[in-house]
Amino acid sequence: MPLVRNDWTREEIQTLYEQPFLDLVFKAQQVHRNHFEANTIQVSTLLSIKTGKCPEDCKYCSQSAHYDSKLEAEKRIAVDKVISEAKEALASGSSRFCMGAAWRNPHERDMPYVLEMVKEVKALGLETCMTLGMLNQSQAERLHEAGLDYYNHNLDTSREYYSHIITTRTFDDRLNTLDHVRNAGMKVCSGGIVGLGENRNDRIGLLQELATLPTHPESVPINMLVPIDGTPLAEVEKLDVTEWIRTIAVARIIMPQSYIRLSAGREALSDSDQALAFMAGANSLFSGEKLLTTPNAGEGKDKQLFNKLGLIAEKAKPTVAELSVDAMSA
Repeated sequence: MPLVRNDWTREEIQTLYEQPFLDLVFKAQQVHRNHFEANTIQVSTLLSIKTGKCPEDCKYCSQSAHYDSKLEAEKRIAVDKVISEAKEALASGSSRFCMGAAWRNPHERDMPYVLEMVKEVKALGLETCMTLGMLNQSQAERLHEAGLDYYNHNLDTSREYYSHIITTRTFDDRLNTLDHVRNAGMKVCSGGIVGLGENRNDRIGLLQELATLPTHPESVPINMLVPIDGTPLAEVEKLDVTEWIRTIAVARIIMPQSYIRLSAGREALSDSDQALAFMAGANSLFSGEKLLTTPNAGEGKDKQLFNKLGLIAEKAKPTVAELSVDAMSA
């Protein structure tokens, strides 16, 4: 089994990118099968628990208070509503439930709310994930104690291109949050977005940052920009799908034990494009009609796609309580 490396150079990653496309995809699938079951996809559901009026100025985001995207802001939703949505996600085949809030960072007054939510969703037998903006070490530790499995905090793009996309927090702010999450004992979900107007060197830079972290993120979402009217990137030139799939394939090779998630932008892909992305090593996706505020391929379409391609959804892992019951009855 190939060794997991944390010392990838930009030159090495560039060499991978520049392989003939089919050679790259073939190599990525070989690496994938060394670390994961073939034809098995981890399915997550994402729910916005507080929408809009975010103080950050991410140029791709409809939730930023800096832009007029016509998005209707919503206050945080009730915990019982979240639990109801989580139960539906579990019944539909999701193994992980992700909750996102349009905050720069959670305030202390928000912590009891999110901690209760984590405990309740975890009790259903789902893996839990949250994305709430920046965290301090104390907040990360309390989320871990409540049972949060994953924390999502994307780097978005390369260090060099970052200031073209976001100015209200720094690249190092994002890395600091990832450090807090890792130090608290949680798993890291961190990736980025392609199609922001960046070039291939920026995509290489993003992947190098992720692949040279002391521990690779356990989950790496590779999003394609969904242009939204009213945001500065509404008219950006669309990136070719093969470049997106190249990025997925390279991510698979250099982070062989990470789940590589085919994320935002998937609703615009044909079934054959998605099949090629899975061949390139993508083995995780969001199911449902919406990703926070942008459209997504719906549950029904995904079931049809899975049937067509012979894919199966990864089962939710049993909770500690369930394992204890099983052990007692053995």
